[in-house]
Amino acid sequence: MRIGVLALQGAFGEHVAVLRRLGADAAEIRQARDFDRGFDGIVLPGGESTAMGRLMRSLGLLEPVRDALLAGLPAFGTCAGLILLAKRFTDSQRCIWG
Repeated sequence: MRIGVLALQGAFGEHVAVLRRLGADAAEIRQARDFDRGFDGIVLPGGESTAMGRLMRSLGLLEPVRDALLAGLPAFGTCAGLILLAKRFTDSQRCIWG
């Protein structure tokens, strides 16, 4: 099983290490060509969601990742990664985060 880990910010190294200990073929995704290798799933780690979103856009990763998720690619997000995976926010959720 090949799992991609978005490696732009946050604890991506720890996610890769745990996945490898569990027997997965984990690979860091830093730019669009890394995403082209094909994955069975993706992990979006913690960090700062606004910065990560901007980096994804500037590196050409936002659309390929979004398209893959919409096509059914399994995903796991922690902290900012979970925020990036959200489809929408309610006003009360925005108040909780600041």
